Amino acid sequence: MSYFNGKKQISYRDLLYKALIFVSTVAIIVYFLPRDGKFNYQFDINKPWKYGQLIATFDFPIYKSEATVRHEQDSILANFQPYYKLDPGVGEKALSKLNTDYQARLRYTLPSPAYFQYLEKKLMDIYSTGILTSEALNQLQQDSTETVMVVNDKLANRQDVSRLYSVKEAYAYLLRADTAHFKPGVLQQCALNDYLFPNLTYDQERTENAKEEMLDNYSWANGIVLSGQKIIDRGEIISEQTYSILESLRKESIKRSESVGQKRLMWSGQTLFVCIFILCFMLYLELFRKDYYLHRRSLLLLFALIVIYCVMTALMVSHNFFNVYILPYAMLPMIIRVFLDSRTAFMAHVVMILICSICLRYPHEFILLQLTAGLAGIFSLRELSQRSQLFTAASLIIVTYATVYFAFELITENDLSKMNGSMYTYFIINGILLLFTYPLLYLLEKTFGFTSNVTLVELSNINNSLLRRMSETAPGTFQHSMQVANLAAEAANRIDGKSQLVRTGALYHDIGKMENPVFFTENQVSGINPHKNLSYEQSAQVVIGHVTDGLKLADKYNLPKVIKDFISTHHGRGKTKYFYISWKNEHPDEEPDENMFTYPGPNPFTKEQAILMMADSVEAASRSLPEYTEESISKLVEKIIDSQVNDGYFKECPITFKDIATVKSVFKEKLKTMYHTRISYPELKK
Repeated sequence: MSYFNGKKQISYRDLLYKALIFVSTVAIIVYFLPRDGKFNYQFDINKPWKYGQLIATFDFPIYKSEATVRHEQDSILANFQPYYKLDPGVGEKALSKLNTDYQARLRYTLPSPAYFQYLEKKLMDIYSTGILTSEALNQLQQDSTETVMVVNDKLANRQDVSRLYSVKEAYAYLLRADTAHFKPGVLQQCALNDYLFPNLTYDQERTENAKEEMLDNYSWANGIVLSGQKIIDRGEIISEQTYSILESLRKESIKRSESVGQKRLMWSGQTLFVCIFILCFMLYLELFRKDYYLHRRSLLLLFALIVIYCVMTALMVSHNFFNVYILPYAMLPMIIRVFLDSRTAFMAHVVMILICSICLRYPHEFILLQLTAGLAGIFSLRELSQRSQLFTAASLIIVTYATVYFAFELITENDLSKMNGSMYTYFIINGILLLFTYPLLYLLEKTFGFTSNVTLVELSNINNSLLRRMSETAPGTFQHSMQVANLAAEAANRIDGKSQLVRTGALYHDIGKMENPVFFTENQVSGINPHKNLSYEQSAQVVIGHVTDGLKLADKYNLPKVIKDFISTHHGRGKTKYFYISWKNEHPDEEPDENMFTYPGPNPFTKEQAILMMADSVEAASRSLPEYTEESISKLVEKIIDSQVNDGYFKECPITFKDIATVKSVFKEKLKTMYHTRISYPELKK
């Protein structure tokens, strides 16, 4: 019962994990999808219209351009009079202070009471006209405002700006208003700045209300388009008038889709659409690539790429940013093909393209072009091992785009002059952007822990530090690894395995022997065998140690996990048979400690690891053959591989009996070629 409960718990956990992936993917994509889906054209003035004939489906006004509206409104507001509040309390306080100061000290300073009466009268005139701050008065003059409305209590009176004062101008006016009767020098002794303060403040509320009243009768449109009227046809140059009509149509289309009910319906439709295709993709993975659910990084890469492309497409359409055809959509299946497999690459590409298509006005054209380009990308990049392959792939994709689009235009258009030449420019830009796949692969490798063929090719370079060190410290092991690599790569090619992967794995599978090279026969010279001084258990542990030592070196040199898997599985859970059988022969009545003679494993779990195990054993055993005949080589290969099959080493990897028979055939052919008998050259008779 506990086992059943455990299985049930695991099932629920997996279901929750898949549900989380599904919901988060759908939510992110739907969030970014454009809601104004009724007008998704991209256009610009003095450029050709690249879509089909456009007919108005409803009446709508032709709105004026922003520049026209701004110019006309500026003309209307040229005579506009802003409102300012006059604060009578400011003048009253100033006059009260003047009167107080006169009684206290000024009457002893001024030559006569007439000076006081003069100041009092002029201050009353100034405050009744109005004093502004210097900044406010300068701004009015810069705006060429001739008059303002001065609000005193509830009355508003028109006042010329030229008559308004700043504090500085009011001070100068007091000094020079009547120089014939009142001397400026005497007036300066009265500290006139103490009685001059701004009493006019900007009334924003009244000003804005007045502006709105003036603009209420302004006409925002200068014509109307009737339902059924032709707006533009493919290939026609967009004039200023046509541009205004298209902009007006866009605004009206957006207005009509802004109601809450329509937005909810659109959101529901988009959610359902995305859910269907994401669910289909997850069902495909469940049926055909279930192992990807166990490898979380593979799953994350797949859904991250789909989401990124859908979001980029939605943002470009929403913000009318460039043209979506410059996006290198074929990069997605190329990346998945390099890291995963072709079928998954195509399925992910189809799902992504179908979701992106709902952002566009003409989805069928988009789907046709992108599907064919994606197929070309998958076909042209079966195994990426050289940078030049990307140039070939990009060129093929550009040609595919151009050919399919040209064929599509021939079908839909009867006039060659109406063909859209700018699309071919977009295809070229698309191809150039595809070249960035190479550096992007490196980033994805480091982020998601994948290993591309480019990395494998770099690792298989025998001049790198680790392989060069092996060739120096363990030359016999190095030669053995080279021979195994050739055998395994050829076999992988014959059974549709990853030849570059198994070749690289073979080069590194025995790197642990560098720690104790003399304990392995291929590195021993002069017949010296250090195992003679060790017990069978000790010898077995030294030999087994080359697996753990190899994994330590792999960690030290940052080798990818797929290469480490070859190191740990090339002997599987097998035994060091020489020492194991020798011990049993000497102790017939005793049972050995199996762990002392057993490799840590695990057994191979991929087709390539199984090939390496077979190649490693066959190549090592072939060195001990007394003679190299077709019969002896054939018997050796059959015996060793049949023994591995019978021991159950290949139960956990997806290799078939047919594959194993093919591998045997390849090994026999290669070994006969490697160990063929050379003819002896005759000596020259004297």
